[in-house]
Amino acid sequence: MALTLPEPVQNLPACCLPGPSADLDADAEALAAAAQPAIENLPDGTRRLSLVVETLDCAACLPAIEGALADLPGLRLARVNLTTRRLTLQWDETAPPLPKLLLPVLEQGHRLAPFAAGRLDRLVEAERRLLMRCLAVAGFAAANVMLLSVAVWAGLWGGDGSGEMGPGTRQFLHWISAAIAVPAVLYAGRPFFRSALAALKAARLNMDVPITLAVVLATCLSLYETAQGGRIAYFDAALSLLFFLLLGRLLDHAVRARARSAAENLLALQVTSAAVLLPDGRIEHLPLQAVAVGDTVIVAAGERLPVDGVVTLGSSDLDASAMTGEGLPQPVGPGTAVHAGTLNLTGEIRVKVAAVGQESLLARLQELVETAEQGRAGAVRLADRVARFYAPAVHVLALATALGGLAWALAWQDAVMNAVAVLLVTCPCALGLAVPAVQVAAVGRLFRQGVLVKRADALERLAEVDHVVFDKTGTLTLGDAALAEPESVGDDDLVLAAQLAAASRHPLARAVVAAARERGLVVPALPVTVRELAGAGLTAGPARLGSAAHVGLAQVAELDGPSLWLRRPDGGVLRLRFRDRPRPDVAETLRRLKALGLTVEILSGDRATATRALAGELGIEAWRAGVSPEEKHARLQALAAEGRRVLMVGDGINDAAALAVAAASMAPARASDVAQSAADLVFLGERLAPVAEAVAVARRARVLVKQNFGFALCYNLLAVPLAMAGLVTPLLAAILMSGSSLTVTGNALRLAGRR
Repeated sequence: MALTLPEPVQNLPACCLPGPSADLDADAEALAAAAQPAIENLPDGTRRLSLVVETLDCAACLPAIEGALADLPGLRLARVNLTTRRLTLQWDETAPPLPKLLLPVLEQGHRLAPFAAGRLDRLVEAERRLLMRCLAVAGFAAANVMLLSVAVWAGLWGGDGSGEMGPGTRQFLHWISAAIAVPAVLYAGRPFFRSALAALKAARLNMDVPITLAVVLATCLSLYETAQGGRIAYFDAALSLLFFLLLGRLLDHAVRARARSAAENLLALQVTSAAVLLPDGRIEHLPLQAVAVGDTVIVAAGERLPVDGVVTLGSSDLDASAMTGEGLPQPVGPGTAVHAGTLNLTGEIRVKVAAVGQESLLARLQELVETAEQGRAGAVRLADRVARFYAPAVHVLALATALGGLAWALAWQDAVMNAVAVLLVTCPCALGLAVPAVQVAAVGRLFRQGVLVKRADALERLAEVDHVVFDKTGTLTLGDAALAEPESVGDDDLVLAAQLAAASRHPLARAVVAAARERGLVVPALPVTVRELAGAGLTAGPARLGSAAHVGLAQVAELDGPSLWLRRPDGGVLRLRFRDRPRPDVAETLRRLKALGLTVEILSGDRATATRALAGELGIEAWRAGVSPEEKHARLQALAAEGRRVLMVGDGINDAAALAVAAASMAPARASDVAQSAADLVFLGERLAPVAEAVAVARRARVLVKQNFGFALCYNLLAVPLAMAGLVTPLLAAILMSGSSLTVTGNALRLAGRR
C-alpha cells in the first residue's frame, strides 16, 4: 500500500505503484492508522475524512466507488471528485470502524492516502512525466515498425506479382518488427495495463479493460501470424493505436489540470506557518497547527494571512480578490477583522487570532465549493447510471462483432480486428464527463466572480428562473447608512458632528465620520471629553449629537428616514438625514437581469417611503413594503402557483423562509447565518453583479450539458455500428475515442472564458 512505501515511491503515479497487497485487511488497518490525524469532528457529532484515490482514472470509476460504499450503515456521505481525486467520507457513531469503511474501496483495487495539500500536484506531475515517456517510446517504436511495414506492403503488392517479397524475407522483417513492438507495447501500455489488471482482480470493469484487451489482442494476433509465416502482421497498428491513446490521455490530462476545481485552487492560498509574537517579546515561526486562538501573529507586507483575526497594531491594504472577487485593495487598521488567505500589500500588521485551520473562513469557503463540485445533480446521476452499464455492454458488442464476422465467413483475423475496433471506439468517458466537466467549470467560474455554490443542483434550478425577488436592506443596498444630501451640511457643521461622532461606534455616527473623511476635512480632537448616553446621543460641553430629545426638541414630525440632530454651541439645531447606500452596480445588474428575460420585484420589511424611493430610483414598478416574513413566504408560494420560477435574493433572518421555498436562492456574504444556510448560493463583496453572472453561467452550463449529452449520444450511435460493420480500423477507433473525451471536456472549458 502507498502509505507503507518511502516518500519517493509514494510520489510515483498510480500506474507505477504496486497494487494492494494480498492482505487487504492489514492495508485497511494501516491506512486507518495513518489517517487518524486527518479526521475532523463536526459539530453535529459526525466525523469526516478526506482521502486521495491515487488510482482514479476515469468517470466510470466514480459510481463504482460510491456504489461500493452506499450500503454501509452509518455512512452519511461518500462522494468522489474526479478533478481533485478526493474521496470524502462522513459517518456517525453507528458506522463500523474506519478500516471497514475503507475496505470496499481497497477491494476494488484502488489505493488511498490521506488528502494533503501538494500531494495531488506531485501525483499529477509524476503521471504526466510517465505518460510523456510512454508516448515517446510508443511513437519511436511505431515509426520504426511502420518503416518495416512499408517494405512488407510494397513486397506484397509488387505489380504483377513478379516482384513480390519472398516469404523468408517477409517473416524476417516481421520478427524484427516483433522485437521492436513487443517490448514497446509492454512499456508504453503500462498506464492501461496496471489499471485494467487491478479492476479485473477486483471483479469489476473500467475503461482500461477494453483498451488493454484490444492492444493485447492486436499484438498476440501479430505474433501468431509471424510464427505461422503469415503475410500480414499488425504490430504497426498495435503501436499506432497505443500512441494515439496515450496522446489522447496526455491531452485529457492537460485539459483536466486546467479545469482543476476552485476548491483545489484555494489550497494555494493556505499558509502552513505563522510568525507568532511570544509573551516574552520573541518572534517564532510555528506550524499552523501550533497556533492557538488568542495568539498574536505578525504578517509582513507581501505575505498571506495565515489565520482569521482582528488587527491590533499597524495599518495596511489587503488584496482579497482571490476570495471575494473584489479587485480593489481593502484598507485595514486596528479593530478590522481580517481573514486567512488574503494578501497583505503595503505594511506590517499584528493580528490577534480568532480562528485557525479548519475553522477559518478560507477553509469554510473551500468546503462550500467542494461540496458543490462533489454533489450529484440530476443530470450527473443520469450520466452515472448510464456509464455504470456501459463497460459490460462494450464487451458484449465486441463479442457479438467477432461472432458475427465469423458467421459472415470473414477470416478469423479480420473478425478479431473488428472486435478490437469496437472495444476501442466505445468509450464511456465522453458520457461520464459530459456533466461533471461542465459543473466544475461553472462552479470555478462563479467562484472567481465571487459566488459560492452550496448545493449540487443549484445551477440546474437557477437556469430555469424567470422572476427575481429582492429584499431591500442589505441586498439591493449595502445595509449601512450614508449621509443623505451631504451638500446641505456646511463644513463647520460636519466637522463638529464628526468630532462628536468619533467617540461612538454607532452606525450613524460612523457614517458622519466617513462623510467628513470623504469631503477631505480635517477633524481635530475636541478639547473636552465626549460623553455618550446609550440610546440618546453624545455630549461635549454645549454641543450635542443624537436624538431629537437629546438636543432638546420636544416634538418632531414623523421622519422619512434615519436621522441625527446636531446642536451647535450657539444653540442652533441641524438635522442630519441618512439613507442606506445602494450597491454600487445595482442599476447595471438590474438592466442585465431584464436583458436575460427576468422580471424583478422588491419585497421589503422597511418603511414604504424608503422602499418607494429606491424602487423609483431603480425603475422597479413591482414593490411591497412593510412585508412580514410570513407574507414573503406566502408571496413566493403564490408566484410558484402561477407557474413562475423565482430566484429569491435576501440577507436577513426574516428572508430565510422565502429563501427556502424559492426555486433558487442567493444571499450576500454579510447575510445572517440563517439566511446563508437557507440559500443555494452566496455572493461575496459589495457588488450585485454576481447575481446576474450566476444566472447567465447557469443558463450557459445548461446549454453545454445538453450539447455534451447530444455529442456523446450521437458519437456512440454512429461509431459503434460502423465499427461493428468493420468500417473503422483500430487506429481510427483509438483516435475517435480520445477525441470524444477531449471534445466534451473542451466544450465545458468554454465556460472558463472571459465572455
